[in-house]
Amino acid sequence: MPIKIFYDSVNFRLRRSINLKNYLLDNIKRKGYLLGDLRYIFVTDQVLLDINKEFMKHNYFTDIITFNYNNNKTVNGEIYISIETVYRNSKKYGVSFKNELLRVMVHGVLHLIGYDDKDETERKRMRGEEDIWIKGYLERHGKIDF
Repeated sequence: MPIKIFYDSVNFRLRRSINLKNYLLDNIKRKGYLLGDLRYIFVTDQVLLDINKEFMKHNYFTDIITFNYNNNKTVNGEIYISIETVYRNSKKYGVSFKNELLRVMVHGVLHLIGYDDKDETERKRMRGEEDIWIKGYLERHGKIDF
């Protein structure tokens, strides 16, 4: 089943996503998983805040929330991403919007394949893996082309 992309209340659209989808799929397979049903939903800060309050019981803005519906080694999940927060974070961290968006999209997949970020050690491990995936994307495509 392919990776699906949805938009809810945002004026953002990925222009070309086939390279991105194929790259994510290749890395999911490389990590020993199969792809089931993976959905990215791009939303506003308010939509993600509402999800965060309702499902996570957190009352703060975030860039991503991942719902894991995996079945053994088959990746199934919904990854909600706030485009507004990704944009702000790109400015905050001094990287391009596309670079930050790729990092967040990879971050969601990493959660689905067993990575976590609840403590500093886990965050460093996840950040290192994000860096590897971003570097690999750039090596394969020469630039972030979506």
